[in-house]
Amino acid sequence: QVQLVESGGGLVQAGGSLRLSCAASGRAFSAYVMGWFRQAPGKEREFVAGITDSGGNTFYTNSVKGRFTISRDNAKNTVYLQMNSLKPEDTATYYCAAKITGWALSRLRSDYDYWGQGTQVTVSS
Repeated sequence: QVQLVESGGGLVQAGGSLRLSCAASGRAFSAYVMGWFRQAPGKEREFVAGITDSGGNTFYTNSVKGRFTISRDNAKNTVYLQMNSLKPEDTATYYCAAKITGWALSRLRSDYDYWGQGTQVTVSS
């Protein structure tokens, strides 16, 4: 069983920044592919960013490229999402997720095995 706890959400003005954190339980964190997803009211949960177990590879959905950065610290069992130049359309609940089987990055929700409870990000215009 893997427990994921997100933090760092809040209210920010457009153009501002936030850093989300996701702390994971368990000793196998360094073997997991990790992802960030988000869900706005009335919309499907969508992929935002993913990172391989070592942190050597990352990828992003097009709408956040150049603005968001995913990273991880395996010594702290934590994955981060640095969000810069925030826009009102980034408003959503943000979830981290762990993919415990396989090494390949994925943007598919169904490929992730464990999810956090989410943290709210609100960007005002």
